[in-house]
Amino acid sequence: MTIKELAYSAQQHLQASTGGSFKRAHIYELLAASFGFNSHAAFGVDTVLTELRQNDRRVIPQRALIKQRCIELGYQPDIVTRASSALESFLTERQIGVASISSLVSRLKGESSSQDEELEYDQDELFDPSDEAFGPILLDGLAVAASKGNALAHYALALIHAPDDEDDPDAGSSYWYSQGQQGRVLTGVEKEWSEAHEARLAQAEKYSRHLREASRLGNQDALLDLADRFDDPSFFEQPRHGVDADPSAIAAIAERMGRTSDAKHWLTLAAESGDTDAMLQLIEDYDHGDLERCWTWVYLSRLVGTDLTQDAHYAINEDGSDYDDDVGGPAYVAGHDGVDLEPLAPEQDAAARLAAQKLFEQIEQNAG
Repeated sequence: MTIKELAYSAQQHLQASTGGSFKRAHIYELLAASFGFNSHAAFGVDTVLTELRQNDRRVIPQRALIKQRCIELGYQPDIVTRASSALESFLTERQIGVASISSLVSRLKGESSSQDEELEYDQDELFDPSDEAFGPILLDGLAVAASKGNALAHYALALIHAPDDEDDPDAGSSYWYSQGQQGRVLTGVEKEWSEAHEARLAQAEKYSRHLREASRLGNQDALLDLADRFDDPSFFEQPRHGVDADPSAIAAIAERMGRTSDAKHWLTLAAESGDTDAMLQLIEDYDHGDLERCWTWVYLSRLVGTDLTQDAHYAINEDGSDYDDDVGGPAYVAGHDGVDLEPLAPEQDAAARLAAQKLFEQIEQNAG
């Protein structure tokens, strides 16, 4: 069922229940009022309708707000009372609720959200990128919001259709798909492989289209994903805005794209937030010509609990996982040698220590 079909059904139900006539536009306003919004425009900023499932938290439609909105829209008192009751029962019987788009995006990205309690879908199911994990009303609501220029809705749709990073043995066959495109009649497993590959191509097209549109509309997370997936430089070429992502991960993307200055910028942000791996990389790759700066990172590393001048070696398995003595088997050495820096002159050393202390105080302040 689409949003339009839901609105049409609600319109028919209200008219049959009240004996009155309702404009379709008013139905959308009443649906928004049902879930606490003063207008349909306000509802559409970060909210979509969704079909509730068995274990989803139930949201009781707000009859008082429905009444109030009916009055504001000019309906007569006798119609208002019957309409509010009828719409409440309509939504309850059909198990219609609401979902926050921003919470949906947070869940799809594997993050927590302060609005998670508003999301009506089970957390585990949200990591399945297939359409079957989402109700048609929610998908249609996101599509409608996206069509109106909602960047976050585009980004949510991109995440829903994001291809799996791991190779999927059931993803189909490009060979048989190509054969079918050339007119060969396929049957049996050949046809299944071709159709599976076609479905994967369609999913990839939706992912790319929505991701690029979300980026065009200025969504910073989408711009970063575009850089990560397609080496698109737009994220790094725009004025730097706040983005809720690990600066070290952003630095790694910049390094892969050969953007040295951007890599140093994001590594510096990571180091200034207490990331000792970023401090070490800055010392070894970017700040090695600035001895005072290198000592600043060393002193800061000590303040946050790691001394970069000390060796840090540990055992790992062949696949890079931590070595377990109880399991045994071949062990490999990982980690790094301690950095070996020339000593600073007393005045420079004092400056480096002071700079490290100020950075540490900022880290503590941010943590508080």
